[in-house]
Amino acid sequence: MEYLIRSVVPVIQRNYEKFTAVEKNIADFFIHNKEKADFSSKAVADRLYVSEASLSRFAQKCGYRGYREFMYQYEMTFAEQKDSMTGNTRMVLNVYQELLNKSYQLVDEDQISRIAHYLGTAERVLVCGLGSSGHAAAEMEMRFMRIGVPIDSVRDSDLIRMRAVFQGKQSLVFGISISGETEDVLYLLRESHKRGAKTILVTARYEESLYEFCTEVLQIPSLRHLNQGHVISPQFPILLLLDILYSSYGELDKRTKDSLHHNTLQALADGWAKPGKKEDSYDH
Repeated sequence: MEYLIRSVVPVIQRNYEKFTAVEKNIADFFIHNKEKADFSSKAVADRLYVSEASLSRFAQKCGYRGYREFMYQYEMTFAEQKDSMTGNTRMVLNVYQELLNKSYQLVDEDQISRIAHYLGTAERVLVCGLGSSGHAAAEMEMRFMRIGVPIDSVRDSDLIRMRAVFQGKQSLVFGISISGETEDVLYLLRESHKRGAKTILVTARYEESLYEFCTEVLQIPSLRHLNQGHVISPQFPILLLLDILYSSYGELDKRTKDSLHHNTLQALADGWAKPGKKEDSYDH
């Protein structure tokens, strides 16, 4: 199985609001279709009761030169499956595979590099989120703190709003909201932006208007269009993105960061060695 396939589905989803009603009908077909078929322009046009010209315009709005180029990329997203797998196992693995493929499509290495440099120059970093996004925020704090980032995480609505008052030009503020509509998180980003902070929203929603108060919008794949998406942890695409960012930041002055990480491990090991200390080191 090819594990790095540039799926066109997230491209369709990103441009969805720009489509006409006819083009949204075409988009829905390609988003939800899971089977190989005759994808020639004539066959698809007949199936969807649209013109071949509409298919061409749809492909161009997605950023392709035409329908043929779009279809070449779309057909590559079909991966071979093991017939021996049970339905539930296959379903879960397929969803995770699709999330990986979508992340591969969405990740912007230049953007990741910019944010890594923001992390290296900020005097203080704040990351916030609620619910599962809050858990991801706590994970980000734990990991980046261990390699020298002056970072705090906040997962309480009132504290998120109050912390906005203390942000300034030397601050870097991350807000995590899968829907892109968590009002407390958006409030923090807006107010921090007004005070001169660099602001970054991690979200599955993409709208140009977000850049009115966000320095960067880090897009993650959405679970919304995936079959049985409710059984998949919503933290997965966030943590995957944080791993990419962590890896990029870790390469800046790598020797120093490796030393800091080693020292934090040693501090934890010293704590575990105390009499009566029986916590599982894996939890750290």
